[in-house]
Amino acid sequence: MNEQRVPQDVVRYKTVLQKVLDSRPSGTRQRLASTLGTNRSFVSQISNPAYRVAIPVHHIETIFEVCRFSPDDRAAFLAAYDAAHPGQRAAAGGGGQRRTISITVPDLGSAQANRVFDEALRDVVRALTKLKRER
Repeated sequence: MNEQRVPQDVVRYKTVLQKVLDSRPSGTRQRLASTLGTNRSFVSQISNPAYRVAIPVHHIETIFEVCRFSPDDRAAFLAAYDAAHPGQRAAAGGGGQRRTISITVPDLGSAQANRVFDEALRDVVRALTKLKRER
């Protein structure tokens, strides 16, 4: 597709996502696809500014978590997303308040084991959050 046909605000938020993905370790796109329950080509489409495929609003928080957006990247992404898709986040409940909790967990002795453990905790939180949205 021709990039000129893609609305500029869509190009802006996809460019932010693409930049973040490009700065992450290899395998991040596949992990994102798996977490979203999609295939890797979907991640390629939603992160390529040349494609009109919009990012579904219900995937945004998961993308932020898996890709570990910085506060600045998150703000830039959301500003462009809201300009491209006015009212969608609010209508989907995506504009709701968030809170942070802190818990102490055991060190499992290796970086890989700790990452798996941490991702399992994130998965539980995502599942619980999804239940809240379905109510």
